Amino acid sequence: MNDLARHAARLRALPPSCGPVRLIAVDGHAGSGKTTFAARLAAALGGTPVLHLDDLASHEHLFDWTGRFHDQVAGPLSRGETARYTPYDWTARAFGPPRALPAAPVVLVEGVGAGRRALRPLLARLLWMDLPAAAAWERGRRRDGPAQHTFWNGWTAAETDHFAADPSRPSADALIRQLPVGYEWLERTGTEAGINHSVTHRDHHGPTY
Repeated sequence: MNDLARHAARLRALPPSCGPVRLIAVDGHAGSGKTTFAARLAAALGGTPVLHLDDLASHEHLFDWTGRFHDQVAGPLSRGETARYTPYDWTARAFGPPRALPAAPVVLVEGVGAGRRALRPLLARLLWMDLPAAAAWERGRRRDGPAQHTFWNGWTAAETDHFAADPSRPSADALIRQLPVGYEWLERTGTEAGINHSVTHRDHHGPTY
């Protein structure tokens, strides 16, 4: 956590990117550890708000949530107003009552596609959980169990199509790799994060969860 505190201080020092807000995206494959990392980073940031993109997606629109993001989240935040979005209930298959998201100095947005092309102009920083798709999906399947087997089959196909058309990793400002204790935070140069899409990998030796 001490290491995350150092990076959190750097994030707080960034220029605002969406009105008065510094939007920080945490993207990566499903099962790569985005939610856990975002929670720990939010704690290091003093309890900053976290928007989970699972709340904007739905069974019918796994990735077609950009309009809802702009209307319910980015629009109000850009005006310095509290955003109110309607989170999706994956069990009831319906959108619930509005939930508040304050225009805090730093707001984290975590989920598959958080670094998509349509959102990048609003981001102060794009972080990528650097775990290969196959390993991440296997973790996710183990976590959710056999009952979600059919859903995962559809999800992995949709995720593959999404990243083929709109990859986030080449534009990431930093690659985040889970370690047995803590995280490895690999900063990228301007050339690596957007121009040169080939980045040298180091072996990932983190735990499965």
